[in-house]
Amino acid sequence: MSSQYVVLIVDDDPGDAGLVKAAFSIGRYPCRLDHVTDGMAAMEFLRDGTSGKNGTLRPDLILLDINMPRKDGHAVLTEVKADARLRDIPVVMLTTSDAERDIATAYRAGASGYVTKPVDVDALFSAVQGIQEYWFGVMRLPGHRP
Repeated sequence: MSSQYVVLIVDDDPGDAGLVKAAFSIGRYPCRLDHVTDGMAAMEFLRDGTSGKNGTLRPDLILLDINMPRKDGHAVLTEVKADARLRDIPVVMLTTSDAERDIATAYRAGASGYVTKPVDVDALFSAVQGIQEYWFGVMRLPGHRP
């Protein structure tokens, strides 16, 4: 069993990604954090990870922004859930959009959760730590001890 969770952060904003990484670093669950900056890179990373190429590991959780260049988060989510090798990875939308249309689209496509990024740093840290507690503390992920 693995002692470290693998989290893929898909976000084109380096500031937001840095804050999410910082929030994970003070959490109580050991995590390897991988970061890509757009949807095309996310799919490349995920497909490499399923075959073990380039030392990438299959993530236990994906945090996915919606508004990104090249391929947006909705397209990535749809592609992940259509791929038999990837579809069981939980995907939490972590985005600035609070539009009902985006929320509904995400859940219809198979998102495991939807969190609107708070603009306040403390609130963002709290939201990310809530994601950690839920997915790594409450839920049981394959290959990990509770």
